[in-house]
Amino acid sequence: MSSPPLDGATLVPPRLRVRTVTVPDPGPLVAMLPETDAVAWLRGGDGMVAWGEVVRHKAAGPQDAEEWWTALVAQSDVESDLDVTIPGSGLVAFGSFVFDPDNTAVPSGMVVPRTVLGRRAGRAWLTQIGLEEDERRPAPVAGSVPPPPSGVRFEGGTLTPEQWRAAVSRAVGDIGAGLLDKVVLARDLVAVADADLDARWLVGQLSETYPRCWTYLVDGLVGSTPEMLIRLEAGLATSRVLAGTIQRTGDGRTDLARADALSRSSKDLEEHEYAVASVAAALEPFCSALNVPEHPYVLELPNVLHLASDVTAAVAPGVTALGLAAALHPSAAVCGTPTDVARGRIAALEHLDRERYAGPVGWTDATGAGEWAIALRCGILDETDRRRIRLYAGCGIVAGSDPEAEWAEAQAKLAPMISALVRPALARLAPALP
Repeated sequence: MSSPPLDGATLVPPRLRVRTVTVPDPGPLVAMLPETDAVAWLRGGDGMVAWGEVVRHKAAGPQDAEEWWTALVAQSDVESDLDVTIPGSGLVAFGSFVFDPDNTAVPSGMVVPRTVLGRRAGRAWLTQIGLEEDERRPAPVAGSVPPPPSGVRFEGGTLTPEQWRAAVSRAVGDIGAGLLDKVVLARDLVAVADADLDARWLVGQLSETYPRCWTYLVDGLVGSTPEMLIRLEAGLATSRVLAGTIQRTGDGRTDLARADALSRSSKDLEEHEYAVASVAAALEPFCSALNVPEHPYVLELPNVLHLASDVTAAVAPGVTALGLAAALHPSAAVCGTPTDVARGRIAALEHLDRERYAGPVGWTDATGAGEWAIALRCGILDETDRRRIRLYAGCGIVAGSDPEAEWAEAQAKLAPMISALVRPALARLAPALP
C-alpha cells in the first residue's frame, strides 16, 4: 500500500523512486485524467497530464521552491528506458505561485505527482514516482468522462463595472502625475453552477479551442494562457511577452484592419515596450547572449489579437527555469513600471486578492529545464464549494488608456473561461435557435 503524500514545508525532502518508460501513443491526454488530484499542462495536443501526490511543498516563492526542489532531486533514484532525454520526463514537479505574497493569505506551492503521462514530438512516456518504501504501483487506467457544467450563472466581482472603470481613471491620473509609467489592473467575476464543476471539462474545452496557448490545471487553478514567462531547454531560454490587445470581430477583413491598427497604436506599443524592457533587464544577468526583437508581431487568437515579442537568451551553466521565473516575476506585463510602485497601486486600486492569478504556473524537471507561464485567462475553483469558480482578467493601463476601452478588453479576456463554462448550455439551445 502506498504511503500518504508528505508536506515538504515541514519535513526533510524524502527519498523518491522514479521510473520512466516509453509507452504507445495514448491518444488525447486529457482523457486519461481521473476525477481527483488531476494536473495538466497541454499545448497543441502535446504536454503532460498527471495525478496522485507524493510530496507537496508550500513555497514562499519560486526561489524558495528552487531550493526545495534541488534538495529533493538530490535525494531521488531515477531510472529511464528513454534513449534520449525529453524535457519533462523523469522526476517532475508542477507548481503555481501567488502574484503578490504581501497581499494574499493563499500559499504558493509545488507538487510531485505519482503518475505522469507525457507526449512530445511523437514520443510518449509514462513516469511513476513513489517513496522509497512504496510498493510497486499498478499501471494507470483511463480516466472517467467529466460531466459538463450545468446551470452556470454569474454573480459579479469585487468591484462593480462603474467602480472598476473609476479605478482605471485613477490609475491614468497617477500616471499623468508622474507616479509611475504603467500599471496592470485586474477584475474578477464569480461563476456558480448547479453542481460541482469538473476542472477536466474546462481543460478539454480550453485546450481544444486555444491550441496555441498553454492550457493548465494545477491545484484548482485552471486556464489557457498565451503568455510564457520563461521556457528553458538545453541552455536556451525563451520568454513570450504580450502587451497590447484588441478584440476580434470574427470578420477576416475587419480583423486584418484591426491587426494593422494594433501594430501602429502608440498606446499599445508603449505598453508593450515597458513589458519587453522589464523582461530583458531581468534576464540579462543570467545570460551570455540576449536577443530582443526590435518590433513586436501580432499574435492571433480566436478571441483577441495581441502584440507579442519572443525574447531569447543563452543562459549560463547552472541556471534553472525556476531561478529565471523568480527573477522575472512580476514582469511589467502583469504588474507595471516601476514594479514596486505599480504593485502598491494595484493593491490600493483593485481591492482584490489576485491569489495565483498572474503568477507563474508550470513545471520543472530534475535537469532544471521547465516551462513557467503566466497564469492568465483563468479561474480558481473554490476549495470549499466546488460549484463556484472565480475568473480573472487584467489590462495594462498607460497614459493613453480609456476606461471604456479597458473594460471591453477585460471582457474579451474573460471570454475563454466564460465560453468553456456556458458552452454546454449553448449547445442544448442550438437546435431551437432560428
